[in-house]
Amino acid sequence: MSAPGKWLRFGLAILAGLALALGQAPIDFPWLAIIALPGLLWLLRQTRGWKGGFAIGWGAGLGYFGLALSWIVEPFLVDVERYGWMAPFALILMAGGMALFWGLGFALAQRRPHVLVWAGFWTMAELLRSYIFTGFPWALMAYNWVETPLIQATSVIGVYGLGFLIVLMGGLLLSRRGAPGAVLIAALLTGFGLWRLSAPVVDSGQIVRLIQPNAIQTQKWDPEYIPLFYERQLSYSAAPGEPDIVIWPEVATVYLPEEQPLIRSQISNAAQAPVILGARRRDEGGVFNSLFLLNENSNVAATYDKYRLVPFGEYIPLQNLASQWGLQGLAESMGGGIAFGSGPELIEGAGVPTFLPLICYEAIFPQAVAGPRPEWLVQITNDAWFGEVSGPYQHLAQARVRAIEQGLPLARAANTGISAMVDPFGRITASIPLGDEGFVDAPLPKPLKPTLLAQTGPWPVIGVILVLLLGGIMRYRPQRPHPF
Repeated sequence: MSAPGKWLRFGLAILAGLALALGQAPIDFPWLAIIALPGLLWLLRQTRGWKGGFAIGWGAGLGYFGLALSWIVEPFLVDVERYGWMAPFALILMAGGMALFWGLGFALAQRRPHVLVWAGFWTMAELLRSYIFTGFPWALMAYNWVETPLIQATSVIGVYGLGFLIVLMGGLLLSRRGAPGAVLIAALLTGFGLWRLSAPVVDSGQIVRLIQPNAIQTQKWDPEYIPLFYERQLSYSAAPGEPDIVIWPEVATVYLPEEQPLIRSQISNAAQAPVILGARRRDEGGVFNSLFLLNENSNVAATYDKYRLVPFGEYIPLQNLASQWGLQGLAESMGGGIAFGSGPELIEGAGVPTFLPLICYEAIFPQAVAGPRPEWLVQITNDAWFGEVSGPYQHLAQARVRAIEQGLPLARAANTGISAMVDPFGRITASIPLGDEGFVDAPLPKPLKPTLLAQTGPWPVIGVILVLLLGGIMRYRPQRPHPF
C-alpha cells in the first residue's frame, strides 16, 4: 500500500485534530479519539525527517485548536465595529501558535515513532505550552473526558498524566499486539473512576448563595446600566432564604468597596451574611482585579489580587520593556492595564471556611492549586467575554477538574454563567444556566481527604513520563527513511 502524499497527510492530520476537538465541551464526544489518535501515529510513521513530523503535528494542532478555541473571536465581537475585523486573525494566530507545540512534539518523535516515544514527546509539548510565556493550558487532552469516569484519574496522576495515557492508548490501538494493552488501561481507568465515584459526599451544613446578574458585556460599564446590575445583585442577595455565604462574580460592581463604606454597607445589609465578591482595588501599586471578603458588619475581612492576568485583555506584554527602551509613546498608547497580584493565597475570616480564590481563568492552571490545603475553592469569573457557544462550557469543565484533582468542593459565581456548585468529584450539584439571571442556594460539601496529587503535586508523575520517554528513545531504533 503506497503512502499518501504530503499534502494529503497534512489534510488528514487536520481532520484528526478536528475530531479530537469534538471531545471538548460543550460537545463532549471524546470517542472519536479511538480513530484520530492511531490515525495520527500512522501518519507520523509515513513521514520523512523532522519537517514531515512537524507538519503532521502542526496540522493536527491547527484543526484541534482552530475548533476548540473558536470562542477566541467572541471578545472582538463585543465592539464589532472597532475590533470585529481582528477576529479571524486572532483565531488563526492563536490556533497556529498553539499548534506549534504539537508540531514540536511530533518532530521530536519522528525518528523513533514508537507509541511510547510519541506519547511522551506529545505530553512534554503540552506541558511546555502550559508554562512558557506565562502559559495557556486551555483544552488539554484530559479535559475531553470530563463527563466520563476516566477523569477521576486526575486525582492521582493529574491532567498531564491522564493526557499521556490517553495518547498512549490511542497509539496502542494501531496494532493488534498493542490493542489489548489499550483495553487494559481503559478498563483500569474506568474501574478506578467508578470506584471513586461510589464514595459518599458529606454535607458541611453550610449554604452558599451564588449570584448571577447576567450583565451583558456591552452594557456592563454603561452608566445607564451600572445601577441596574448593582440593584439586581442586591435584590438576589436579600431574597428569601438563609444562606451562610453569598458570592458575587468577578468585577460584580464598578464601585470600589474598599473606598466606599456605603457600598459595603448596602451589600452586607442585603445579604445578612458574609459576602465574597469581585471588584477593582487600587493603591500605589496600581489598579487590581480583586476578590473581597466582607464580614456581616460590612468590613473588609480579606482581599486577594488576581496574579494570572489575561494577555492583551488585562495587561500588555512587553509594555515595561518598551518603557525601558525609551519608547514611552508606544508604552502609553498600550494603556496601563491591570496590575499583577503577588500570587496565590488562602483566604480566611468572617466565619467562612478557608478557601483558595481563583479569579477567572486562573482556574485553568493546574499549578495554581498548590500549597497549604484549603477547605474549598472559590472561582469568580466574567465569562461574558467568551460568548455563548463553547468558551463558558470549557471554562467550567476545566474548573471542575481542579476540584477532582484536589478532592475539594468548588463554588463558582459567573457574571453571565455558568454559576455552579461542584462537589469534590467534579459533579455539578446546583447551577444557573448560561445567559440567565438569578441566584441559587446550594449546600457546600465537605472536602475529601487529600488526594495523592494534592499531596505530591504533578512532578513525580511527570518524572515517570520522562523516564518512560528516555527508555523508549534508548530502546527503539531510529526510523529508516521510507522509499517514497
